[in-house]
Amino acid sequence: MAGRPAEPEVIWARPERAGRGPRPAFSRADIAAAAVRIADADGIDALSMRRVAAELGCGTMSLYNYVPRKEDLYELMVDAVSAEYELGAPTGDWRADMIGLARQTRALMHRHPWVPRLMSPVYGFSPNALRYLEHCLACLEPLDLKAGTKMELIASVTGVVTTYVANEIATAERARSLPWSVEQEHGVRIAYLFGQVSTGRYPHLAAAFAEDSGPIDLDAVFDRALTRTLDSFGR
Repeated sequence: MAGRPAEPEVIWARPERAGRGPRPAFSRADIAAAAVRIADADGIDALSMRRVAAELGCGTMSLYNYVPRKEDLYELMVDAVSAEYELGAPTGDWRADMIGLARQTRALMHRHPWVPRLMSPVYGFSPNALRYLEHCLACLEPLDLKAGTKMELIASVTGVVTTYVANEIATAERARSLPWSVEQEHGVRIAYLFGQVSTGRYPHLAAAFAEDSGPIDLDAVFDRALTRTLDSFGR
């Protein structure tokens, strides 16, 4: 494939365009923006080098001169949306700072629902990923832990957010695909569930459901999951 490297390389260490010739017609930022637009509109499965090339108005083969592999395109995309973080000065309250970053991550993933599927440590070396990690470590400066443990904390928070949002996105997508309302679906399933619990075969579940705490506050559940994760690293 034209432009494909013969051995492993980091896209950020590669010149913007391989080979000699006229001034590049597109920047990596242009390519990433086009790919993000496609994925935001139609989902990550709709993304292809051909679609991106068409969006930019160039030939598919010429695009490989800028981005050798689709994996590199994914990395450009993740880096592009990572620029959306608002990274102010650390407050000195590491817990509050990390919870604030986690909430930003949740919002970012809902703006770009394809992001949870692309989350990978492999993409942790891009400019905006390094900017984010540097900021996290600055926020964690008051915490008396080794650097490796702090990196583990950051990864754990990211894992909690990614898993939580992936479930939210999957639930929303399923709701949109139903031929009836979500309320109808829930009504049928809850009726079945209560019928099963009332048989007496599930006493622990029956006791749990007897404690009717009302509607679930998903934002509060999210914050509790984060708090418990942070508690495991330090009070």
